[in-house]
Amino acid sequence: MRTDRKREKEMGSLKPSVRSKATNLQQQPILANGTVPHLEGGVFTNELRAFHADKFDADGYVLSKCQTMNEKGIRNLCSELVNLKKVSAEEMRRSVYANYAAFIRTSQEISDLEEELLAMRNLLSNQVALIHGLAEGVQVEAVPNGMDAALGNDSYIEDEHRPSELEKRAQALPDILDVLLAERRVDEALAVLNEGEKIASGTMNKEIMSVAASSWLQAALSDRRAKLAEQLVEAAHQPSVRGSELRAAILALDRLGDGARAHTLLLQSHHERLQYNIQGLRPSGTLYGGAYTAALSQLVFSAIAQAAKDSSAVFGDQPAYASEFVLWACNESENFAMLVKRHILSSAAAAGGLRAAAECVQIAIGHCSLLEVQGLALGPVLLKLFRPNVEQALEANLKLIDESVSALAAADDWVLAYPVASAHPASRPSHTSAQLATLLRLSSSAHRFHTMVQDFFEDVVPLISMQLGALMLDGLLHLFESYVQLLIKAVSSPVEGESLGQTMDSRTVKEAQAEGQQLGILCNASALAEELLPRAAAKLFPGQHIGREDPRKRASERHSLGPSRILELREWRRHLQSMVDRLRDHYCRQQVLDLVYSEEGEANLSVDLYLNWDANGDDPYWHNDPMPSPIFQELFMKLNKISHVAVDVLVGRERATALLLMRLVETFLIWLSDDQEFWEDLEDSPRPLGPIGLQQFVLDMQFVIQIASHGRYLSRQMRHVTADIITRAVEAFGRTGLDPNSVLPENEWFVTIAQDAVNKLFASWCKGGQAEIPSPTASVSAHSVSSMRSNGSN
Repeated sequence: MRTDRKREKEMGSLKPSVRSKATNLQQQPILANGTVPHLEGGVFTNELRAFHADKFDADGYVLSKCQTMNEKGIRNLCSELVNLKKVSAEEMRRSVYANYAAFIRTSQEISDLEEELLAMRNLLSNQVALIHGLAEGVQVEAVPNGMDAALGNDSYIEDEHRPSELEKRAQALPDILDVLLAERRVDEALAVLNEGEKIASGTMNKEIMSVAASSWLQAALSDRRAKLAEQLVEAAHQPSVRGSELRAAILALDRLGDGARAHTLLLQSHHERLQYNIQGLRPSGTLYGGAYTAALSQLVFSAIAQAAKDSSAVFGDQPAYASEFVLWACNESENFAMLVKRHILSSAAAAGGLRAAAECVQIAIGHCSLLEVQGLALGPVLLKLFRPNVEQALEANLKLIDESVSALAAADDWVLAYPVASAHPASRPSHTSAQLATLLRLSSSAHRFHTMVQDFFEDVVPLISMQLGALMLDGLLHLFESYVQLLIKAVSSPVEGESLGQTMDSRTVKEAQAEGQQLGILCNASALAEELLPRAAAKLFPGQHIGREDPRKRASERHSLGPSRILELREWRRHLQSMVDRLRDHYCRQQVLDLVYSEEGEANLSVDLYLNWDANGDDPYWHNDPMPSPIFQELFMKLNKISHVAVDVLVGRERATALLLMRLVETFLIWLSDDQEFWEDLEDSPRPLGPIGLQQFVLDMQFVIQIASHGRYLSRQMRHVTADIITRAVEAFGRTGLDPNSVLPENEWFVTIAQDAVNKLFASWCKGGQAEIPSPTASVSAHSVSSMRSNGSN
């Protein structure tokens, strides 16, 4: 019977675990591939014989295997193993981060399962103790009266059932624990519980209690342990609990074996304390919401930092607890972002308060970045949550700029002037970008446009980390396109505006009637696209210059910005320039229409200019003093007038003046080349084109070339279009049966006559009271002229 009791005690002291399985596995060696080798005749195979030896020498075994390898091979092998270790660690880290939620949920389920198994074990132990108690009672009652004499005397049985000192201590432990729990002496209670566990398991004094006594003690200890855990949880939930008291309670709960619950309780306690502190904040009445955002950021991220310290101090770097903390920190950051959006960002974004939104985001990210020293990077979480509101604020702010500029353009007189707040720039240095605006004269709406764009980019500088650069550049591009549309509307006449479909634009704008006003409009667009807007946008890329100046710095910019960013900026500048070209082409087209058609709508350039020369035979007057046709002389006067006005309007923008004149001449030639009515009358008229008419036509074309050459804005496209026009006229003359070469002088004759005509008309212009007009490209370098002409020929 004593043997049975001993076996029962051993069975009752066992805990449900996997140790038995591990013991069975350890009885056999395991190969590297995870398989168990077979035994042959009770002896291990030769492959594992070396590992089975009691005095196995690991270093010697490795040396024996590496004798065939040289030093380089061993180093390569070590390097490969190190790389494999790094790759494995990185893969494990990615796997853990990718399965945070599942890992935490699985850990919680395992903890719950362990609690259920422990409860089941206690229940089974109680049942076993009850059964054995009943069995012992039955055996005692069944003993006959004569057994006492056989056993000796009654004192033997009394000595057998007399409680030992260990049993007396075990019986006193529950009462001691009740007193300690009532007095909330946690450390002493933990010590007593530990002592009770040792007594119940038989590891104290190497004495073994009976199964019934051990089960009774374990049940009593389990009940007191649960009461202590509830006390610790209640203490941790108190709002007035201090940090040291909270850590002590969590540590005690962890020592009770409930680490998962302790860590969750720690995070929950920090959350409750944070919510209590947030309730004391007042979001209303603060300027731009900056004070509220700063105070809220201080509370939230300080709480996260303190929770990180407490978690690390109590639980160390255990992956399960670290993963749960990261999820908790992300949730707290999301709650923080929701509060900021509700009280500050939503209203600021709807009202176009970009500066307020940027200030809030900058404050939040600044406080959040302080957690990076503890390995917590919560910035991407906040930026993702703030991005929709910031984008809304950007769009609303751009809309406000568009409305403000449109309102000012309705009253703009298109007269260029320096900024009101700045003095005349004659005494100012011209090499700093900050003074560029004071060096350029713009109209009032352009100055307003530039000022508001500068303020816009100053406001969005704190938002660079949100990767909104492309969105900001696109917004500025659409804003400039809207302004250029206003400029086109100001240049167009009412009739032309209706023909271009501009009636769809309900915005009103003051029409620019004078030549200086129209050139001022062109100056606005050119200065903004080529100088001011690129320099304002450079604030998005600190230390960079994205304008067309400083070509010596382009190599360093390409190295620092990267290929993708360079292509993006280049494409952005190209779109800006295309809008300027659109405005310039519209202006040139209107000038050509004013030249070709009279106010009554009659064509000033018709085929009769050339057919009437030969209507009455040869004209000796033409041979004595040939001159270009009147409309071409009018073209010369218009170009001179534009150049003269541009000297005062486009100050310092000689390149823009040359491009304008070049494009105007090209537009005139292209219009003539595409005028189907003119060519149909010339080629199919009953009156054929005569020799003098052909010579006059060639002289007019050569006169256009000499005008551009005299002004130094001749392009390859002019030569190409002029040559095509002359060829088409010569072919029309050849259909009459005459040889064109027999009636056309040498090309040098036309060049000489055209040059003389330019000089005569220019002298007449100067005598008429106009000052001598300098060449618009006189101050442009040879490289710039070559580039300009190449662009014009495309």
